[in-house]
Amino acid sequence: MIHKASLILVLNLYILNALAQYAPAAGIAGSNAIYKDSSIILGWATQCNVQRGWQNIADTSMGKASYGTQANTLGKADNSTISLGDRGTAILQFQKPISDGPLWDFVVFENAFNDEFLELAFVEVSSDGINYVRFPAHSLTQVDSQVTTFGTLNPIKINNLAGKYKVGYGTPFDLHDLSDSANIDLQNINYIKLIDVVGSIDTTYASFDSNGNIINDPFPTPFPSSGFDLDAIGYLHTSVGEKNRPKAQIKYSVFPNPCANKLTIKINNDAQIIVYDPLSHPLINTHSSSGRVTIDVSSLKKGLYFLRIITKTQNYTQGFIKLY
Repeated sequence: MIHKASLILVLNLYILNALAQYAPAAGIAGSNAIYKDSSIILGWATQCNVQRGWQNIADTSMGKASYGTQANTLGKADNSTISLGDRGTAILQFQKPISDGPLWDFVVFENAFNDEFLELAFVEVSSDGINYVRFPAHSLTQVDSQVTTFGTLNPIKINNLAGKYKVGYGTPFDLHDLSDSANIDLQNINYIKLIDVVGSIDTTYASFDSNGNIINDPFPTPFPSSGFDLDAIGYLHTSVGEKNRPKAQIKYSVFPNPCANKLTIKINNDAQIIVYDPLSHPLINTHSSSGRVTIDVSSLKKGLYFLRIITKTQNYTQGFIKLY
C-alpha cells in the first residue's frame, strides 16, 4: 500500500516535470538565442578537428557522414557546415582563451532550417585538451515514440544542448554551470568539444541527458549530412589583456537584476549606456555622468537583454532579465 504522503510527492514531481520548460525558440520572449551578427560575440574558432560518426549507427554498412569540411566551421557563422554523423565529434580551438564572465561565455551555431527540426549535440570544454567537462544537459521530450527522420522537437523541452535554435541563431553556454568541476580552469578554456547526440530511443544506441533521460531527436538520418551540422562557435568573454588593465579603473553595478520596470546603473565614470535585445538590436540609448542613472524598461517585453556600458577606455557587457 502506498502511503498518502508518498503518493502526493510522486504526483507533485510528475506535475512539475510535465510543466517544466526551458527557453523558447528564437524571437520569442524569454528566448536566449543569440544572432550571428550580435555585437556581444568577440571572436570565432580558428581550428577544428572532426572525427566523423556513422550515417546510421544502427546500419554501419552505409558508412560515415561526409558532408562539409572542417574549414566550414572556422570564422563567423555563415550556414556553411560540417556534418558529424551519429556520435561524431568536433574539437575547436580559439586564438584567445575563453573565460567565465557575466551570463553566457560562448555560443554554438547549427543550421536547422526551422524552429523545430533540431539535431542536437553535447558540449564539453577543456583547458588542456586532455581533461574535458560536459555541460549538464536536459531533455524533456517524450520517449514513447521515436522522433523520425524529419520529425520535430519543441525547444522549450531542451536545455544545454547545442542545436536548440534554427540557422543564424546560436545556443549560448555559461561556464559558471561548471564551477564545481575539477581539472579545469574556467578562466582559461582553450578547447570546446561537440559530441553528436544519437536520437534513437532504442537503448542499444540511445544518448542520455544528465538526469538519465533518453534524448529523443530525429533518427535515423541516413545521409552524408547525418547528425549534428556544425556551423561555428563564437566566444563572448576572454581573459586576455585583463591582467594589464589598471585595477578598479571603472566600477559599476546594475540593480535590481532581474527587474520589473526600472533598472539602475551606478558607475564611477562617464559612460554611454545602450540596451540591446539578444539579436543585437539597440533599444535604449542614454548617458551617465559619474553617479547613477535609472532607465525605464517598462516598455520591454519579458526576457533577456544586454547593457553595453561604454567609457573612454573600456567597454563592458552586462546581461539583465526583465521579469514581466
